Amino acid sequence: MLLADADALQREGWRRIVDAQPDLEVVAEVPDGVQALAVLRRVPVDVAVVDARMPRLGGVQVTATVATDARIRLTQHAPVTRVVLVTATDLDRFATSGREAGADRVLYKDAEPEVLLRAIRDAGALRRVPPA
Repeated sequence: MLLADADALQREGWRRIVDAQPDLEVVAEVPDGVQALAVLRRVPVDVAVVDARMPRLGGVQVTATVATDARIRLTQHAPVTRVVLVTATDLDRFATSGREAGADRVLYKDAEPEVLLRAIRDAGALRRVPPA
């Protein structure tokens, strides 16, 4: 999984939660959306946890690009990386724009660890569903 957030302490907290799970693995951490896309263009990632508000490129734009970028689609194969969009504020606004952009889940950054893990696992399960 990819963790994308400008706040290093936030990424560290998520990493600790994820690292405690035997079935999950963080493959990259980045502080902004441009770097998130760069990772996704070269490293296979099942799920990206992406902050809605990041420098250089926000999470909604990253989410939309994941679904349409040809280089990401070639690296990730089908189906493409799933996105869990997180925000510290304006959940309603980001829930709408995030889902329109293709996010599988949208939640607050301070969600309980169980909620974050459920969102990650649910999104990962969507990636593994064979096409109909």
